[in-house]
Amino acid sequence: MAAPLVPDAQDAIAIQLDFPDNRLMIDLVGPSSAHLAQIEQLMGVQIVHRGNALIIHGEAAGEAERVLNALYARLESGKNVTMGVIDGLIRLQDGEAEARDGDQAEMFAGPPLEIRTRKKTMEPRTEAQKAYTRALLENELTFGIGPAGTGKTYIAVAVAVSKFIQGEVDRIILTRPAVEAGEKLGFLPGTQDEKVDPYMQPLYDALNDFLPGKQLAKLREEKRVEIAPLAFMRGRTLSNAFVILDEAQNATTMQMKMFLTRLGKGSRMAITGDRSQVDLPRGVTSGLRDAEHILHGVDGISFNYFTATDVVRHPLVAKIITAYEAEDSRREAAKAVRS
Repeated sequence: MAAPLVPDAQDAIAIQLDFPDNRLMIDLVGPSSAHLAQIEQLMGVQIVHRGNALIIHGEAAGEAERVLNALYARLESGKNVTMGVIDGLIRLQDGEAEARDGDQAEMFAGPPLEIRTRKKTMEPRTEAQKAYTRALLENELTFGIGPAGTGKTYIAVAVAVSKFIQGEVDRIILTRPAVEAGEKLGFLPGTQDEKVDPYMQPLYDALNDFLPGKQLAKLREEKRVEIAPLAFMRGRTLSNAFVILDEAQNATTMQMKMFLTRLGKGSRMAITGDRSQVDLPRGVTSGLRDAEHILHGVDGISFNYFTATDVVRHPLVAKIITAYEAEDSRREAAKAVRS
């Protein structure tokens, strides 16, 4: 319940929110008021905590009010509130505000978009992530293209596990090109699995977030969950499976064509990649770039793009990506002037 307060000389806007449930209020505020501090930092407001009331000061007080009400409603429904959830709600509000372009429609209208798995529920944190999640649910072939840390692979694995649990697919197949990221690791000892495991570790990490360890081990033993290098896909027809190609920027044009033509009846494919992190030898064209050019506009294929604003890792990651993108643009402009 919000009640506007009389603003003092230093306050353009002040809003008071009263929350009746003491237990939920503790979770809303967070340990050592960490949740309030995060909202203050991200939204440029000041929040004063007095008993069951929160008093918001600042130009963005109205937006902060909507975020806090949404978080409290989440707690009332039995869900938790984390730093990631708060970051996501603020990002979604910013995206929806732009989409409304002045329309004052209610924020967070309708049920939230959630992907349920055995271990956790995944919720998109940005508008781009929401669009990508819907595309994965609705299309047979989906591309997710953008910088590291935007959740491209993580969301695809969550959707794959969800569809597997619901019985919509019989298998999950995760693959990526076994290309070294700018380093020569040399000969790797061990069995075939031990040789390729270092390249596949990010996929293991994502799967472990959504499936219990014992169940995952059993599914791998039964070949219902497969993790293999892209080269191992040649000659196969992948039917009734959810297939994910990760780090697709490191697939050659021929490898990409080979992979895409593996699509079998009842299967879905997700292709994720970052065009700025191509590790192919100089002069070799990225299959991801070719696929974008060739397949754009084909019915049943969805292309989804992310930017640094969609990065959901440490906030510094977004700043680092933005700085590198700016430097790349500067160099391209300088090269054009010289030519």
